[in-house]
Amino acid sequence: MPELPEVHTTATILNELIVGRVIVDAWTNYQSPHYVGKKNIKDPEYFVMFKQKIVGQKIIRVWRRAKHVLIDLENGFVIVIHMKMTGHLLHGHFDFDSVTSSWSAREDGPLKDPFNRFVRMVFTLSDGMHIAFSDMRKFATVNIIDADETLEERFRSYGPEPLDKSFTWKVLQTQLFKRPSQKIKTALMNQELVVGIGNIYSDEILWSSHIHPERTVSSLTEHDFKLLTKNAKRLLSKGISLGGDSMSDYRNPYGVPGEFQLHHNAYRRTGKSCMRTNCDGVIQRKVIAGRSAHFCVLCQK
Repeated sequence: MPELPEVHTTATILNELIVGRVIVDAWTNYQSPHYVGKKNIKDPEYFVMFKQKIVGQKIIRVWRRAKHVLIDLENGFVIVIHMKMTGHLLHGHFDFDSVTSSWSAREDGPLKDPFNRFVRMVFTLSDGMHIAFSDMRKFATVNIIDADETLEERFRSYGPEPLDKSFTWKVLQTQLFKRPSQKIKTALMNQELVVGIGNIYSDEILWSSHIHPERTVSSLTEHDFKLLTKNAKRLLSKGISLGGDSMSDYRNPYGVPGEFQLHHNAYRRTGKSCMRTNCDGVIQRKVIAGRSAHFCVLCQK
């Protein structure tokens, strides 16, 4: 699933490319009986309303909150996109095939990457370009914040942003101690406690902090929280600087993979030697609360 660095990368690039453009059409083949009556474009009736609200509107800003891409429109509505496990937004020229009812990139290049072929939603822009949303497993959610809801209400249950200057080790300690008996791996990924961290970056943060993923929050010391905060900021920022992690499906709006996966110390390195100097440990994988954790059996305590 795209985490904070991947979502941030997507929103930053799109903000440079599409602000000032008008959405002139919208298309989707997302349809599911499980979403009937829900605020999601997978409900055909909701998509009709959604399309009415966004078509003809100028894009004012593209930004990120937690793991969501937000697109501010001139009429005050906000498109909210959660890319979930396999979704990513692309920008370019796309053509519609009426025979197969599918979209594909027009020009050769990164947009032709096989991971970009699962187009489920397309916005046509006033400059002739498109925003295409590729989502192989169809888990993503797309809807809008309308006049009856505010951004604050939508994200009320979410924790603080770890890259904010106000996010200190004391803030992290306070947030995580809301779940004192929770294992630290699970707590770091709990979006109600702190946003943007998932499987990849939690493994890397814990490895860098010498902390075993099964430690409970209540067992952590002040020193541990300082290390966690420092490494969360450092590794999330590094992820952004490297264009995100493309160990799986993620591609940026140009269709290009990120490079953070080339710098893993723990994630998906099962059975390999620990990368830490003077450590003879081996990376082990263990399922914790339904999610995989990768850690060194010797230097993470």
